Amino acid sequence: MTLFANIDAARGEALRHQLLTLLPDQSVVLAGENFDPADVSYILTWKIPENLAQYTALKIVFSIGAGVDQFLGETLPDGVRLVRLVDPGLTAMMQEYVTMGVLALHRDLPAYLAQRQTETWAQVAVPPAASQRRVGVMGLGELGKGALEALKPLGFSLSGWARSAHQIDGVTCYHGAEGLKDFLAVTDILVCLLPLTLQTEGLLNGNLFAQLPKGAALVHAGRGKQLHHEDLLAALDNGQLRAAVIDVTDPEPLPAGHKFWSDQRILLTPHIACITRIDMVVPAIVANLQNHRNNKALQGEVELSRGY
Repeated sequence: MTLFANIDAARGEALRHQLLTLLPDQSVVLAGENFDPADVSYILTWKIPENLAQYTALKIVFSIGAGVDQFLGETLPDGVRLVRLVDPGLTAMMQEYVTMGVLALHRDLPAYLAQRQTETWAQVAVPPAASQRRVGVMGLGELGKGALEALKPLGFSLSGWARSAHQIDGVTCYHGAEGLKDFLAVTDILVCLLPLTLQTEGLLNGNLFAQLPKGAALVHAGRGKQLHHEDLLAALDNGQLRAAVIDVTDPEPLPAGHKFWSDQRILLTPHIACITRIDMVVPAIVANLQNHRNNKALQGEVELSRGY
């Protein structure tokens, strides 16, 4: 039962070395090596490799990232399972990024950075106490729950929204279409960590922004296709939003001359909220390989009909 690591050579070699240290009887092959596709039971990849039908013994496709929207629309053979990466290291990185973004918006960092251009030394505003700032997280999976946990010690008033109902200590939770309006109405800083699905594509648009309190702000670290760029710029121009921290866009990278590059109300980062490191990937893969061998549930298995 061979694992095919369909990643670059340097990371592939590191992965093979670390994986075989923990699971010595697991065969691992890399892209460019000679191997029989019929021996491959597992594929670790970012995208579906070409000629997938040749992997006749394939049982599991492991995504090397936490997201799986790149697999949406792909057809996996019957019985093949798709598993996204669930790892404490990725959660910790997202906690860092969301905390950074929320604090930057809470303390008006984009406006102060803009003042450097004109050498202006002036107070932008007196920020409310953290307890008076309402932060809402869209998406209550591992990353969303982790982000909320990281924000708790800072004293913000916290809420969360997801498609289905959740209960989280210290967080007011909303769910479904009927709960979205109420959630948005009490959110001063909106954090989007939703997976990309047919339902969430284009969700961050003018209609949604209009349901936030006047002068709200956005941290977007979900998926690029969820954000309508022109609607965000319009909301910034009319004062409905005052600033945004954006980590994901569509396309990536942004083309030269795109308005996000120069808009001083936007803090732009190049999709770095979570960066997959091999030392984070291996333990999660080993755990799931052992789970599969022992007929146990796979952590991070994707329900293909839902897209996450």
